[in-house]
Amino acid sequence: MLSSVIVDKAEPSEALSTTVVWSVGIENAKILLSSNQIKNFKKGLPLEEENDVRATRGAYFINAEIELASNEKKEWHIVADINKNAGYIATLKHFIQDNKNCAQLLQEDINDCTKDLVKIIASADGLQLTEDKLGVNRHLSNVLFNAMRGGIFDDNYTIGKKDLLDFILAANSKVHKNNLAFLQNLNEKEEYSTLLKKVTGHKDEQLIRLVYEYLPLAFSRRHGDPSRPWNKFAIEMKKEDGSKNLNYQGNWRDIFQNWEALGLSFPSYTEGMICKFLNASTADGYNPYRITRDGIDWESPDPHDPWANIGYWGDHQIIYLQKFLEISKKYHPGALNNMLTSPIFAYANVPYRIKPYTDLVKNPFDTITFDFEAEKIALNRVKNIGSDGKLIFDANGNVLHVNFTEKLLAMLLAKLSNFIPEAGIWLNTQRPEWNDANNALVGNGVSMVTLYHIRRLQTFCLELFKETATDKIEVSEEMAVFFNSIFKTFDQYKDLLTADISDANRRLIADGLGNSGSEYREKIYGKGFSGIKKTINVLEIIAFFELTIKHFDHSIRKNKREDNLYHSYNLISFKENTVSIRHLYEMLEGQVAILSACVLNVEEVNDVLDALKWSDMFRKDQYSYMLYPDRQLPRFMEKNNIPSDLVQKSKLLMQLISENNSDIIYKDVDGVYHFNSTFRNAADLNNGIKGLKIHQELIQEEQQQILDVFEKVFDHQSFTGRSGTFYGFEGLGCIYWHMVSKLLLAINENYFLALKNSTDKVQLDRLVQHYYDVRAGIGFNKSPELFGAFPTDAYSHTPGNSGAKQPGMTGQVKEDIISRFAELGIVVEQGKITINPGLLRKSEFLSAPNKFDYVSIQNSQESVDLQANSLVFTFCQVPFVFHISEKNRIIITNTNGTTSEADGLSMTENNSKEILERTNSIKQIAVYLTPRLA
Repeated sequence: MLSSVIVDKAEPSEALSTTVVWSVGIENAKILLSSNQIKNFKKGLPLEEENDVRATRGAYFINAEIELASNEKKEWHIVADINKNAGYIATLKHFIQDNKNCAQLLQEDINDCTKDLVKIIASADGLQLTEDKLGVNRHLSNVLFNAMRGGIFDDNYTIGKKDLLDFILAANSKVHKNNLAFLQNLNEKEEYSTLLKKVTGHKDEQLIRLVYEYLPLAFSRRHGDPSRPWNKFAIEMKKEDGSKNLNYQGNWRDIFQNWEALGLSFPSYTEGMICKFLNASTADGYNPYRITRDGIDWESPDPHDPWANIGYWGDHQIIYLQKFLEISKKYHPGALNNMLTSPIFAYANVPYRIKPYTDLVKNPFDTITFDFEAEKIALNRVKNIGSDGKLIFDANGNVLHVNFTEKLLAMLLAKLSNFIPEAGIWLNTQRPEWNDANNALVGNGVSMVTLYHIRRLQTFCLELFKETATDKIEVSEEMAVFFNSIFKTFDQYKDLLTADISDANRRLIADGLGNSGSEYREKIYGKGFSGIKKTINVLEIIAFFELTIKHFDHSIRKNKREDNLYHSYNLISFKENTVSIRHLYEMLEGQVAILSACVLNVEEVNDVLDALKWSDMFRKDQYSYMLYPDRQLPRFMEKNNIPSDLVQKSKLLMQLISENNSDIIYKDVDGVYHFNSTFRNAADLNNGIKGLKIHQELIQEEQQQILDVFEKVFDHQSFTGRSGTFYGFEGLGCIYWHMVSKLLLAINENYFLALKNSTDKVQLDRLVQHYYDVRAGIGFNKSPELFGAFPTDAYSHTPGNSGAKQPGMTGQVKEDIISRFAELGIVVEQGKITINPGLLRKSEFLSAPNKFDYVSIQNSQESVDLQANSLVFTFCQVPFVFHISEKNRIIITNTNGTTSEADGLSMTENNSKEILERTNSIKQIAVYLTPRLA
């Protein structure tokens, strides 16, 4: 414990909570509270019991002599806990003194906690039984860590009134007060779909928004690599009164991906997840840094915090939302169409102000200012009404509401305003894409990765708006003008798509799109939304998506490499009237993204995968793929060597050398020229040149020339960050396992798409081979010696010189969960469950009878007796038992004991709904089929 909390301020700071450690099972033991006597223990010297230690890091050791007879065992327990107050310790002291069977009570508590943990895993469909024991255990681990990151829904679809009202009050006390009578009239426990119907019928759009945003998640804890100073863990399972803590928090880039996998087991919450996602996005089209139950957080400038940076990330935003939209459309057909015109969405009011387009062009590295006044207003609103204070308000003092269409446009138009033809989406918001190791791409970098993801969204939106029965949709006037302006630019230059686009024409398009975004931002930053609505014809929206798809497809074609791979990121350079492009080296991320776009035919997909296998990204020792090709960085004496001809072309540099002035450049004994070793980048060099007190005329004449020499020597325009300069932390030689699992899922998606659109068995078989080839490289198929860790756990990355690093809390688990359900054949379309055994292997079926223990939707312990040639898993917590059979059929066993049978592998809409909504009316599904693979 601390005698007082360590602070620099001259003020009292009592430490009123402590760490508690106790033990049971060893009688007459000596207790040590530090490591000071470890050396004596190793030497066999006697130890002195410690009752107090000062100014020393604490420890807890017990020391005793034990005699054991043959086959005798001795058990003891050491128990530790943190942040406990004096009251807890007093109670614990009496518990230990008053109970002679502490060890038994402790073991019973451990057993109960284990059962509770199994219930959590079971509720998210983590329990399976097949012949592939390692795969089964890896799936259980994946589901556990996915729940630890994203949370688990506490009680299926049952909503507790008290927690719901607490949430609404914390979000918006005004909405809570205005609807208090209605809310108090709710049942103590409401079924989720019934609650939504009641609230929708109440017709208060502010309340509807908040109820959709309410997600009763528990078990989620703040996460991140603890070795990085900006990450902290927060594990808070219970409130101070001991009741269950329904809470979640996480970086938005992380938590939404875990919800995607969770959404497969709890699909009725999908639209709520979409609302939470979109209501955390800004009017200028981006998402804040952190999402919590209580709203959003953003980073603020802090000169005392070296990790404080402002800015927006990019690509995750598009693809994560896209995946939620796809789940909604598959599981709840028509739900998104109803939301297109529903004004139940809000804008986050993050106080970042993206500079005008002309400023972005001048300096793409410094593009966002922080509006301290806007932050002050928002935080005051939070004090007055709750977490809704961080949203944009209308002229009447209420949260500004818009519809789903407008939220889609805000996000998409922001990206399109940064579209650089044949290059990608310009990274100009001071933050990288998903890979922090590529953070130096910000500014000069352009992302084809984001473009590929948007391409998938374009296809989805085109189909969505074609299906709607609505002819016209109202959006904010400012958004309508933005839409028309972007549309006009794309239409104006559509004839250029028949050939390569010149640097001059590329600049014209970039200027048109960039200025449209700039004008829109100027309006909403300045006066805010006027409240005036304008109508957009749905046919215009359809035409818009058709046109932008043509522009994107042109860029995709131009970014196909000669080796059949695709560019991931490019570099751009703005000159007076041009934008030029420079390609970077190949990256795994780009191949995953183009495959995820689902625009290639099956043969093209196989060509990419063939090329990937033969590329320098394939790492033979791990039989998997690095993020980028490994390479040898220049050794120290190979760096900072300036070609003599470049020095000799500069009068200033030659003059400084002749004067033995090393402020800028020096010459070593071998006659090699070097820049001053204090210069880390061009900015340092520029400051050094400005600091010279001599040769001012030469400085004015040659300053840019010398900066150009520096760039030729170091090529900092191509600097991508850790990815190109480190050998660890997602750097050179590194396998990032999440990206490998993203590749696996992308192949999975393309395979099932190809099954719909292709009859070419040769190409389909090639794709299956690629799928299991990539899968073979993932950890659970390896020995601990090769993997360098327990293979049943997911790990973040494997550097080139060691085994796997950073276990468990990685986004890889999400992809692996989704891929696993696809392997087992679960397909949901139009609200109906179908079994497609296209990736199912006969080797997964049990070789001998077994018993499967599981937890039912009602939390009861159940079991299923399994025969040989069967396997079992749960989906929405209902057991699906597969049997090998030449005839396809499904037998449904209901909880009331009745059964029904149907030929084929498709379930009815009603039966599917019973499973997806977790009604507990279906006890088990027996499926008889023939697996496609051996």
